[in-house]
Amino acid sequence: MYSEPPSQLAHGVTVRALLDDPALGLNVRLVGGAAGLSREIRHPRIQKSGLALAGHVHGVVPSRVQVLGETELSYTESLSPEQQVRAAEVFFSLGVCCVMVTRGVDPPRAFCEAAERTATPLVVCAERSSAVITALHTLLDEQLAPRSRIHGVLVDVFEVGVLLLGKSGIGKSECALELVMRGHRLVADDVIECDFRPPSMVFGQPAALLRHHIEVRGLGILNIKDLFGVTAIRERKRLDLIVELQLWHADAPYDRIGLEDRHRDLLGVPIREVVLPVRPGRNMSSIIEIAARNELLRQAGHHPAREFVERIEKGLLRPEEPEERMHRTPSGSFRFLSANESSAPPPVINPERR
Repeated sequence: MYSEPPSQLAHGVTVRALLDDPALGLNVRLVGGAAGLSREIRHPRIQKSGLALAGHVHGVVPSRVQVLGETELSYTESLSPEQQVRAAEVFFSLGVCCVMVTRGVDPPRAFCEAAERTATPLVVCAERSSAVITALHTLLDEQLAPRSRIHGVLVDVFEVGVLLLGKSGIGKSECALELVMRGHRLVADDVIECDFRPPSMVFGQPAALLRHHIEVRGLGILNIKDLFGVTAIRERKRLDLIVELQLWHADAPYDRIGLEDRHRDLLGVPIREVVLPVRPGRNMSSIIEIAARNELLRQAGHHPAREFVERIEKGLLRPEEPEERMHRTPSGSFRFLSANESSAPPPVINPERR
């Protein structure tokens, strides 16, 4: 089920740009309202408008594309010409951004005239309603996705999207380079373009001019694709874990057990975050690899630190019983001995020495 974007969309896409985009993949033709092609679509979901044609306009969102399918058109065909004119006047007076009719059926003449009067683009699609809705959702999710630009490094480590954050010069790019040399993949360095995807995901990709490149102080700009091949880069990756690198401070309260769950909000999506102190002698790339493996365990339902603490608590609340052992008696039967009982035979006492 679709969840609303995390924030109000600050941008939209014009109807003209939507219809001209080859990624739409629909056979469309404009039959009315060409003057309104500059209207903006600001919502990634479409709306079926059957009740609006019957006069119930509550809930109609003008920023959504309105789709009229077979059911809606069959209803309009059952109306008299006067009723069609009235339904068209009410519907197109709502100021909707665009109306699409599916199955290649020409809408009633009253609808075309109302679209021209109100400058509402009226489009006919040859495809079925299901195909039209799927194509619109796919393209609008891409074009209307909330976006953010952040400074950091994004690396794919064991299929876990790890976002490295920290002050400039702390070693984010050097860690990423070491991870690439270990067989992992670079997604973006320095500038990361993030966008929201339903239901609750954030994806990152490099800025166009910086794609495949990384800056290492002392070496300059390096092309990872040319140095290590196409298997060392990735064009886009979902963000699964944020690793913030901080300079080591002896008095800083670092997490020693791993019970603390920290999250950072990015485009309305909480992403788990860990803070790793940086100091000479620490192999940060190895620690980041372990953090990625631990994230995979968490995604699989295992929380190592929590499970460890639970075992300790169970041991303190219900100490284990003393271990029992089995012993064979001289008669041939068996009995259990407690932990402090010896299985050796009792000493033989010589009655003459009494």
